[in-house]
Amino acid sequence: MATLAQWIAGARPRTLPAAISPILVGAGAAYQTGDIVWGFVVLAALVALALQVGVNYANDYSDGVRGTDEVRVGPVRLVGQRLAAPRSVKTAAFTAFACAGVLGLTLVGLSRLWVMIPIGAVAILAAWYYTGGANPYGYLGLGEVFVFVFFGLVATLGTMATMTSLTAAGWWGAIGVGAVASAILVANNLRDIPTDSVTGKRTLAVRMGDRGTRTFYVSLVALTFVMTGLAALTSPFALLALLAAPLAVRPVRAVVGGATGRALIPALAGTGVFELAWAALLAVGLALGQHA
Repeated sequence: MATLAQWIAGARPRTLPAAISPILVGAGAAYQTGDIVWGFVVLAALVALALQVGVNYANDYSDGVRGTDEVRVGPVRLVGQRLAAPRSVKTAAFTAFACAGVLGLTLVGLSRLWVMIPIGAVAILAAWYYTGGANPYGYLGLGEVFVFVFFGLVATLGTMATMTSLTAAGWWGAIGVGAVASAILVANNLRDIPTDSVTGKRTLAVRMGDRGTRTFYVSLVALTFVMTGLAALTSPFALLALLAAPLAVRPVRAVVGGATGRALIPALAGTGVFELAWAALLAVGLALGQHA
């Protein structure tokens, strides 16, 4: 039986910045318009966290029962390393999805943004079928699309839309946070190219190859800075987000420098820290723009 520490590790806490970051950007963009409801921001953050944990447990279960996690170079996998029964991990995933659904419905009911009901349902289905089902799209190289759309555009703009109308700053922030969130997955899949290649998991990294994947990672990080510049057109204070740039140096250097296997794990963590810092600083910059 897995210990509590192993269950926590299986939830992959290092991925949680990818859940919180878009909420911060959406809140900052809403504050810039003068309309902010902090209770809605908290609910959106809880929805995002529950969905992220659900995705992580669902991936653990689906990859584990397929045998693609039997040889690990990354963090603990509950099913693949036979630390927990597959049924227990699947139950944990659906419990997290249920929590996300209840919290999401509460947010929709309070904000009366009814369009988020079908969007939220699609998000949960997409979270499961990323590696679940007969033909998981994560095995077809579409995982980065899922991350960009749901942990970038939907999470950021959905948070903002519960409080105010969408703005250009919101869109630029959503694209930026989606890009760096996708970069986290790219670094993860870069690390797993050797094992994924032999187990039939055709991620985008496997399809692009080692060199192409490293170039793609750097391009996504660079796109984040491009979006910072565009957001600054609506509030010069958005340039505060550039203060997060030093945090991107080590992970980018590791990826560009040819790090492989376990040597890429710090790059994963570093990209997550960079994303959270960038999002927080951008949110502050956009919020200050209200009074500029």
